[in-house]
Amino acid sequence: MARLLKVSRSCAYAWAAKDEAKRMGLDPRQAFVEDLDQHIYAIWEDSDEVYGTPRITALLAKRTIKANRKTVAKRVRAMAIEGISPHAFVPVTTIASKKKSTLPDLVKRLFDVGELNRVWLSDITYLRTGEGSLHLCVVRDGHSRRVIYWAMDDTQSADLVQRVLQMAYTSRGEIPKGLVFHADRGRQYTRDQIWRVCQDLGIIAQSVGRTGVCFDNSMSESFWSTLKTEFYDRKKKKWFTRHQARKAVAQ
Repeated sequence: MARLLKVSRSCAYAWAAKDEAKRMGLDPRQAFVEDLDQHIYAIWEDSDEVYGTPRITALLAKRTIKANRKTVAKRVRAMAIEGISPHAFVPVTTIASKKKSTLPDLVKRLFDVGELNRVWLSDITYLRTGEGSLHLCVVRDGHSRRVIYWAMDDTQSADLVQRVLQMAYTSRGEIPKGLVFHADRGRQYTRDQIWRVCQDLGIIAQSVGRTGVCFDNSMSESFWSTLKTEFYDRKKKKWFTRHQARKAVAQ
């Protein structure tokens, strides 16, 4: 039908829905609003009540549901639901090495060079529990932005970084030469131990940002900000033990 009329499928569906609403004696506008509300609520609920107007609007567009941001915001308010807004995130786990490192910054804030396995980013953050802190280390791909591997430990150490890097390397299989492993200039990353791991793997060049310049590792900082806002800040009061925190992160 849509092809014969030379209109898009979404237009054809919208016309059919309006026609059906008229035959049933319903106000087409009201029928649209009710349908939109159902989609909005479903997206919000599926996001664990995290997504707000911008993300909901984007997902509606992907589902070919026409609703601008202003309309979505109005319906969100009408349903008395709200997403989680990001707040300022100040990293506190970077402890610079007392020994001056000669490692270069090979990335220069160009985290995505258009290919997988060209730039890997790593960082460590803490998660508080009733038993004390846990330290979460991740390795992510600069192009896909996906987490390749992660692990947790009671202390932030070079051993933790080594474990995550080696497992990330193993999980990716064959990796082309020229991969850059980039992190901040924290002492866990500037230890000779990590440099040797990169050398032993044979295809990894190590890179670190400048001391005290968070923008040199801004993609990792942005990831932590999202994690803390949408997950950690909402769950941490329930973590009486480290085991509970590990289980929550794994899920």
